[in-house]
Amino acid sequence: MVPERRYRSQSEKTPADRLMARFAQSRLGGLLFITVFPAIDKRVMPLTGGRVRIGMRQPVLLLHARGARTGRPRVTPLLYTPRGEDFVLVASKAGAERHPAWYHNLTAQPDVEVEVDGGLIPVSAREAEGAEREELWRLVNDNYAGYDAYQRRAGARRIPVMVLTPR
Repeated sequence: MVPERRYRSQSEKTPADRLMARFAQSRLGGLLFITVFPAIDKRVMPLTGGRVRIGMRQPVLLLHARGARTGRPRVTPLLYTPRGEDFVLVASKAGAERHPAWYHNLTAQPDVEVEVDGGLIPVSAREAEGAEREELWRLVNDNYAGYDAYQRRAGARRIPVMVLTPR
């Protein structure tokens, strides 16, 4: 059984947290948070059991998946929002016009693993739809307030919300 995880809601964020979130929502911040910081995190997090990571003080996991086209192993650090035992991911790519590669990897091969606090957890991924997606969208925005800004930036692309359930 996976222990219940918690995030800090918007009302619990510090002024420093809010400042970092505003920076992450900028184009430059978005670029750093989807390119530079993940490259560092995917090396530092396994060495420290997930205790050390770059960027915001948010729940972050390492997604272990296989490339949709190549079949090669991929490790991607991602902000997640806990919901009971589930891990909720948002395929925002900081509001880019296209879905992130990890989203395509999950839709091609939904049985993957996540690394949280130094432990590997096998999970199955699915995309949330309808009322569940709307409920989760509110939840993820309570964790990180930048997703609405990313959705505006993404234009016509509807940002997917993925639910990873332990198997």
